[in-house]
Amino acid sequence: MSAHIIDGKQISAAIRSEMQAEVAALKEKGITPGLAVVLVGEDPASKVYVGSKEKACIQLGMYSEVHRLPEQTSEQELLALIDKLNNQASINGILVQLPLPKHINEKSVIDAINVHKDVDGFHPESVGNLVIGDDSLLPCTPAGVIELIKRSNVDIAGKHAVVVGRSNIVGKPVAMLLLRENATVTICHSRTANLQEVVKQADIVVVAIGRANAIDASYIKPGAVVIDVGINRLENGKLAGDVDYESCLDTAGYITPVPGGVGPMTITMLMKNTITAAKKANGM
Repeated sequence: MSAHIIDGKQISAAIRSEMQAEVAALKEKGITPGLAVVLVGEDPASKVYVGSKEKACIQLGMYSEVHRLPEQTSEQELLALIDKLNNQASINGILVQLPLPKHINEKSVIDAINVHKDVDGFHPESVGNLVIGDDSLLPCTPAGVIELIKRSNVDIAGKHAVVVGRSNIVGKPVAMLLLRENATVTICHSRTANLQEVVKQADIVVVAIGRANAIDASYIKPGAVVIDVGINRLENGKLAGDVDYESCLDTAGYITPVPGGVGPMTITMLMKNTITAAKKANGM
């Protein structure tokens, strides 16, 4: 039997319509959630992402600022802009689009963002709060993964979840969020022995390794939930995930496609974080 396709576009649209109502209610109280996105340089993929974020803000009725800076912007100039945004009352969320040009230290920039405006969830204090289970703004893609599973009516508690990939952006935080939902979590990576055997034990598999079609049906336990975070461009120009989607369709119980699975959720969760930050800034 073919897997249930988890439609990220549909779930994302449902969340956005909930948020639209929330923003409208906040505006009636004189609160407009505001997001500032900073883009340094001309990276084509980054430009597309920034455009999508700007569009999402407008669609939801939020305030949006986009700061497009030239490639040669110095670290000092960027930090000065972040300082200004940290102190700007109309801005509740600050996102600096990564990657940054090589002459700018990414860590210094992430550390400079006020933790209460850290809508990417990358600040060390946000990460620490995530690990100990305190209230914090959650990293967008991992939070989107959890939302996709929950809104597909899959109970995470008590399940064995295997995360393939240990990046700071997806692998580690998604493992922490699965743990928070009472899953038993295993993290696999490039040095894991018997990767196939380990992944095959999973009730829930989250794959984020950046290698096209690396995980096929031979890794998947029948009926497992398969969440593919990868997005890779093939030589023929088509997009592919880290999971061999076609091969897994008849084995998995639930599966996300690429594109149209996790992707749409990332920007949606960014908007959700901005609304949360706005509410907190106003004592709500």
